[in-house]
Parts: sequence; structure tokens; C-alpha cells
Amino acid sequence: MARIRLQRYLSQAGVAARRKAENLITEGKVSVNGEVVTELGTRVDSDHDRVVVDGRAVQPEDYFYAVMNKPKGCVTAVSDPRGRITVMDYLPGVPASVKPVGRLDYYSEGVLLLTNDGELAAALQAPATHAEKTYHVKLKGSIGRGDIEALRRGVKLDDGTVTRPAEVDKLTGSSSRHEWLVVTLIEGKSRQIHRMARALGYDVLKIQRVAFAGIDYFGLRVGDARELSQGEVNSLRKLAGLSREPRAVGRGKWEVRREESELSRRAKRRAREREQAAEGDPNPRSAPKRRDKPAASRERARQPDGQKRAGRRAPRRR
Repeated sequence: MARIRLQRYLSQAGVAARRKAENLITEGKVSVNGEVVTELGTRVDSDHDRVVVDGRAVQPEDYFYAVMNKPKGCVTAVSDPRGRITVMDYLPGVPASVKPVGRLDYYSEGVLLLTNDGELAAALQAPATHAEKTYHVKLKGSIGRGDIEALRRGVKLDDGTVTRPAEVDKLTGSSSRHEWLVVTLIEGKSRQIHRMARALGYDVLKIQRVAFAGIDYFGLRVGDARELSQGEVNSLRKLAGLSREPRAVGRGKWEVRREESELSRRAKRRAREREQAAEGDPNPRSAPKRRDKPAASRERARQPDGQKRAGRRAPRRR
């Protein structure tokens, strides 16, 4: 195996994120072949070098890749300091220390990739990769042709930046009195679709990401997750411009259904409500406030839109 930086090695071993791993090194808590190392430029070979952190030998774990159909009402994070439900609470028994690739807003749902392959995760989020993200977006009211063209060309956001050109079309077959769009972006600004719509005077009522970098939620109910196949892993690494890696294995075997974590999620919610009540919160069940005005009639469905609306098909697996 090629020699890699020690902090990257520790990150791949699931010890800590790379920045925290750098702190462990400079604090003298890491040794290589019995010698304490404090220099960040140190390189190691996992096939021959013995790395120890705080007296415990560590070794990089195999990479693991999964896709989840994220539900709304949970945080895209490994943990939450406020005690809210996170996407990890839906993944009991996941066989690696995975982290979400990018973010989906608290009230957004849809495709979320998770992996412990930090190099791939960073590459998929890099602007130069142009990883496509496709969303179904529900706007309040209807949208004119001119505004659709504006979204396609790029609009000026509240911070003065202009969005890159995007693919934007109307979704047909919906009986809703509000407009549904399919939007494909190649960038990932914070709350970008909300801000694009607001710049043109529209309110977003619902966002569902249906595909990310060619991976979709085909066959996954909201709250379910599955391991990627080898073909899907190879496709992602090729898109990211990464070479073949022996540990980049997609077996396509692991999966989890939302029912498997329901009891633990209920217990976590009750514990948070008790804690909020003890702190004097008059409404402990309250969820984080939306930045946009809430829709008059919010969707209660728990299936992907393509499986619940006539005329709207779920995307095919590529």
C-alpha cells in the first residue's frame, strides 16, 4: 500500500476526523512503531507500520457505502448537541463509522449518501466534481415560464452570489394546486433551492432529493437504507476522479428498515421532552422553526413521491 499521511490514516481507521486527528498527533498521543510522533507530515504504511493511539492499536477499516432515503424531521449529522433525532438514529447496526456526505435540511427528505471514505466524500462535494443533485420541489402557487428560464440561467442570491446554470422543468401529472418542479444542480450552496425560489418571490413548501451523483432512492421507503453495490461504488469513485482502491468494496448486502429503530427513536424523543420540560420549555414537543412560512397543508406521506402520486414515477436505478 502507498504511504499516506498519518492524520489521514487515523481518519480512515475511524479514530477521529482529520482535524481532530491532527490534534492527537501534535499532542503526542500517537506512536508509530513504538516511537511517539508529533510531526503532521509523517507518512505510514498500514501493511507494515504499527500505529497506536492512547495505548490502543488502530488499523484502517474497510470502506463502507450506503444510501438512505432520509425522512424529514431529523438532523443530517452523526450527533446533535440539542438531542434531536439524527439520520444515524435510523441506522442501527451499520457496520462502519460512516458519516453523511453533505447535508439535507431538517425538513427535506430523500437521497443521502453515507460513508467512511473521506476522500470520496470530499471529492463528491468539491465544486470541480460537478456531482449532480436532483430534487423534486413544491412551490406555493404557480410559476411563470420566465422565472423558470431565470432559474435555469442562474439567479442572484441574498449574499450577492449568482447560482450556476441548472436544469429546471415542471413535473407533469400532479393534481396539486401548487407547482412541482424537477431541479438538477451541480453546486451545493446552503439552502440553495429555498434561496433561489425566494429571490424570485416564491415560497418552497417541500423539497425531496431524488438522486445524488447517479444514486437514487429506488426501492427505499422513507427512513430505510441499504449498502451500495460494487458497480455503484465504482461509478462514484470514477465520477470523483479517484483511482481504484482495494478497500472500496460495495457488497450490496446490508440494509435496514425504519421499523428496526422505531423504539429507540421514541425513547430518545421522550428523553429529550423530559429534559426540555425540566428546563422549563412550555412546549417540549416543538420542532425547530422553519425559516420559510409553513405550508397550509403539509404532506404526511411516508413513501417517495413517485410511489404515491399517479403520473409521477420513481427514478430508475442507474
